[in-house]
Amino acid sequence: MAQNKLLRMDNMGIVVESLDDAISFFTEIGLKLEGRAMIEGEWAGSVTGLGDQSVEIAMMVTPDGHSRLELSRFLTPKTISDHRTAPVNSLGYLRVMFTVEDIDELVARLIKKGAQLVGEVVKYGESYKLCYIRGTEGLLIGLAEELGKK
Repeated sequence: MAQNKLLRMDNMGIVVESLDDAISFFTEIGLKLEGRAMIEGEWAGSVTGLGDQSVEIAMMVTPDGHSRLELSRFLTPKTISDHRTAPVNSLGYLRVMFTVEDIDELVARLIKKGAQLVGEVVKYGESYKLCYIRGTEGLLIGLAEELGKK
C-alpha cells in the first residue's frame, strides 16, 4: 500500500428512498448514526457530475469506527435507475458485507423487521457462516460470522 499511496477506504455510498428506514435497518445491524446533513448546490454537483443537486445524507459508522456507510436520498435531480432487486451476479456495485457476532440471531431479528433471506445461511468450510439478505428497500446485504471466534 505504501507503494501506491493508498491510505484507507473511507466509505461506501448507497442511494435510498427513505433515510429513516435505512438508518433504522443499519442501526439494527449494529452501525451507529454519526451525522445527518443536506448537501446542496453546484459545488456538490461538480463532484458528482450531476450539476445543481440537493441530497440528504446520513453517515453510519461501524462499531470499530473504521468503516462508514453513506446513505443518500436525492431530492434533485431525481434518481434515474434502480438496481435494488438485481441478482448478485449483476454488473456494478451490488452489496456491502458486514462481519457479525451471531448471524443466526441477527438474521432472525432482521426477518422480523421485514428483511428476506436470499438463499440460506451456509458454512464456508470451518471459517465462516455466510448469507445474503434483502433489507430495507430491497438492498442486498452480506453477513458473515467468523467461526471459532466466540
